[in-house]
Amino acid sequence: MSILAAVIIASFLACVVTTIGIYVIGKHEEWGRRNTVYFMSFAAGVLITVSFIHIVPKSFTMNEQAPIFLLAGFMTLYFINRLIKVLVCHEYGTPDLSIGIIPTLGISLHSFLDGIIYSVTFKVNVFTGVLAAIGMVLHEFPEGIVTFLLLEKGGIPKKRASTSAFFAAALTTPLGTLISFPFVDRIEQEALGALLALSAGALIYVGASHLLPAVEKEPKRFSFISLAIGIFVAVFVVLSKGE
Repeated sequence: MSILAAVIIASFLACVVTTIGIYVIGKHEEWGRRNTVYFMSFAAGVLITVSFIHIVPKSFTMNEQAPIFLLAGFMTLYFINRLIKVLVCHEYGTPDLSIGIIPTLGISLHSFLDGIIYSVTFKVNVFTGVLAAIGMVLHEFPEGIVTFLLLEKGGIPKKRASTSAFFAAALTTPLGTLISFPFVDRIEQEALGALLALSAGALIYVGASHLLPAVEKEPKRFSFISLAIGIFVAVFVVLSKGE
């Protein structure tokens, strides 16, 4: 399988999983609310572990300045999310928008960046891409649910919330992949290491600053077990590959 085919499959799989999350919460809202936390905690375990024990070390071997780009990736995603909230809140100043539209804009940008991360990690090698995709695809399911709930809470009717969530959280990921891959495919090893470090910083941000705090807000009896399983799965996959 070519790298391009693998990237496209991974990004569209993410799109499908997000869409499933939107469908499930639309049709089975109680089940979705009850179990989303387990998907989020598992995905957080995978993303954080894969980033620290595989993607970060890999980027360090490719670029001496990788630690700087790692920090930049983390802080860039943080500042983007903060700026979207501050600027849009300041402009419109309504509670409904602040509850629904603003976080959805942030999720749209985040999902687009997810697509770029697929391009970068698969470009390094398929194994690195698959490792990143495991956690990213799994976190797309709760992301679809969260996007739908935010829009509905912001006063948007259920049918329109489903459609908007699909465009914002699902379709933006393959779009980011398709736009970025032709450019990623042409860059040199050192630049690729920098992008990989940026991606790792973004993945750590998603896991540690987006998923885990959401899990802690809704404490469930077995959420810690779900997190531990995610960590174990990531460690097992990386060690079994021996890279």
